[in-house]
Amino acid sequence: MENLEIQATKSSPEINFNSDNYTLSMIGESYPENTSQFYEPVYQWLESCTESLGEEKLVFNIELIYFNSSSSKVLMDLFDILEDASDDGKNIIVNWIYDEENDSALEYGEEFAEDMEALTFNLVEKS
Repeated sequence: MENLEIQATKSSPEINFNSDNYTLSMIGESYPENTSQFYEPVYQWLESCTESLGEEKLVFNIELIYFNSSSSKVLMDLFDILEDASDDGKNIIVNWIYDEENDSALEYGEEFAEDMEALTFNLVEKS
């Protein structure tokens, strides 16, 4: 499986999915003009990765400073993929990284975490 690397722009996050160590990161802001088109390769990579995941632990680090409502829907869809894989016994951890001064990022992380039952979802204050 190949790595997925997408450079950050003014309106989209940096995305780095490393298949060698099963680490995923999404950093920056997310309000691309065409959200579904931008995130399509992310969905494909994540579905392929979770299907081929064996005993390895998959860690997804998310540090979004700002995201719009369509990106929020994308995040929920990504979390649903991970939740389904966790239900199937896959070892997946999501780290929602937020700045202590960004109350809305913490609140969104708490809301996403509430919806997850099988998925390990950590709220991590940025140091």
